[in-house]
Formats: sequence, structure tokens, C-alpha cells
Amino acid sequence: MARTVTRLTRFNMTSLALGLAFLYLPIVILVIYSFNASRLVTVWGGWSLRWYREFFGDRAMLEAAWMSLSVAAVSATLATLLGTLAAVGLARGERFRGRALFSGMLYSPLVMPEVISGLSLLLLFVALNAERGFWTVTIAHTTLTMCFVTVVVQSRLSTLDRSLEEAAMDLGCDPVRAFLLVTLPLIVPAIVAGWMLAFTLSLDDVVIASFTTGPGSATLPIRIYSEVRLGVKPEINAICTLVIALIAAIIVVASFASKLSSARGESAAPL
Repeated sequence: MARTVTRLTRFNMTSLALGLAFLYLPIVILVIYSFNASRLVTVWGGWSLRWYREFFGDRAMLEAAWMSLSVAAVSATLATLLGTLAAVGLARGERFRGRALFSGMLYSPLVMPEVISGLSLLLLFVALNAERGFWTVTIAHTTLTMCFVTVVVQSRLSTLDRSLEEAAMDLGCDPVRAFLLVTLPLIVPAIVAGWMLAFTLSLDDVVIASFTTGPGSATLPIRIYSEVRLGVKPEINAICTLVIALIAAIIVVASFASKLSSARGESAAPL
């Protein structure tokens, strides 16, 4: 059998370097300039933690950051719960009536422009006479991110062997207990991945949050956008660096947890 060997040529190395630079060079520059002592973003004034101290002393920015983290955590949890239930329904109930309509409505936020989704949610909250604030933004983000969780979990469920659940039921488990004891542990990595994706999407959203937020409940992206319109301050670079560090820490922890669970599964396989 012929074996195809891919060698790192000069062209491949150049393409790889240009691709990585295109993706990560702006982030590296932002992180470096967050330690700039000068007030001018384009002028380097030496290394300093001044703008991090400015951020932790800015009450409005801290409130916006806490608002974003709270909304992201709550909406990601709700989206993960609802998205997992929807994925189970789509993967295990192939022939129920209205499945096509349900899946179409569920996946519509994937292709719907965020402006239309935000305006629709705004009209809904106005019709319900709901006070816009934390919960309206949370509901909006849950609506947006639930479909992503469903896609991730459903793709994992579609690859599982259903005979495992059937074997558990043959041994005396009812369907709910068989799902909780057999299927749920197998799809936990997909559920965690869906939660992380929902958390990141919520933390990054500007358009939908701008339609559904109210006075005194601005999220961090909205606050940053309003500040950037008047000029980029080094404090904003510090805020973005902290957000990047938070997301990187979550990814590293999730990666280690995934490797640990895989190692445990391999060690238990011979038994």
C-alpha cells in the first residue's frame, strides 16, 4: 500500500506562518499594548500595569464585566439544559409528528441575521411589557445559543450505539434511568463543549444585547463599543487581555479534563 507523506516545504511553512500571523498577530499586539505606560495607543511608553489598575478602579466597567459574566453563565446553563433536551428529542424521536417544524424553528437562529433576531425579541418584550434588563438579555442569549448546543450534542448522540441503552433496559433499567446511567456519561464532553460555546457566544454578543438591554444593565461588549466610538483607550486593551486570559484558562481546563476522562476510559477499557 502506498503511503502518502506530507513534508514541510518552504511554501507550507510560509503559508502556515502567514495564517497564524493573520489570526493571532492582532491579539498579540493588543496584549502587548495593554502594558503600555503611554496614554496614546500608538506610542510606546514602556511597560506598566497602569491600565489594569485603571480598569479595577473603574466602577462602570466592573459592573459591565460582572453583568456580562453573569448573563453568559446563566444563559449558557439554560441553553445547555434546553439544547441537550432538544438534541435527545431529535436523536431519539426520529418519527414524532412535527419533527421537521421543530428542527427548523430550533435551527433558525443559526442562519437568521442577529439584527432580525434582536428586533424580534425587542418587539416581544415590548408586547409583554417586560422591563428590559438582566433577564431579557439572558433570555435573548439563551434563544441564540441553544441551537449551537443542540447541534453539538446531537452530533455526539448520533454516533452512540443505542444497543448500550437497550442492554441496560434488558437488565432492568427503565428508559430514564438507562439514559442517566449509560448515555449521559458518554455525552458529557459534548455537553461541556456546548456550554463553553454558548458562554463564549454570549460573552461576545453586541447586536442582540443592544436590542434587549435596558438602562443600567449594559454588558461589557456594549460598554467597550460605546467607549471605542470616542477613541481607543489603553484601558480597553487591558480589559480585552483579561477576557482573553479568562477564555484561555477555560479552554486549558476543559482540555485537561477531556484528556483525563479519556485516560480513565482507556484504563478501564480492558475490564
